[in-house]
Amino acid sequence: MTTALQPPLPSHPLLRLRLAPRGVLPRSIDGAWWPRSYDLLTELPRLLAGLPRTWGHISSVTVNGAVWSTPPGRMLVANQVVRLHRSLVAAAPHAILLLAPGRGRWDLLVVPPDTTAEDAEPLMAAAAGGHV
Repeated sequence: MTTALQPPLPSHPLLRLRLAPRGVLPRSIDGAWWPRSYDLLTELPRLLAGLPRTWGHISSVTVNGAVWSTPPGRMLVANQVVRLHRSLVAAAPHAILLLAPGRGRWDLLVVPPDTTAEDAEPLMAAAAGGHV
């Protein structure tokens, strides 16, 4: 009997994030993020750690309050305070808004965690290409 060794699963799953290329024109969506759950306390630190350093320190995050687990008013991420806000605006049920003082605002399409890879891929590609 032969046993094949399986590579260990990563302790930190890969961040599923696609960002639109930097450009001069403003975009309504700056990319797409495909979290593994709607648990903001688990998912947000991974997202913020994977963002480009040029975006600076994200100090404020707004999520759809009807979709995400109820966030506290703020949380500590990488030794920095991030203020968390809930929005009930129907126009952006699948978006997350990130603010960095003096740097800018970024809106990311949130692909629902239970989306299959086959369905998520075109959504992420379209958002990164600015076609959402």
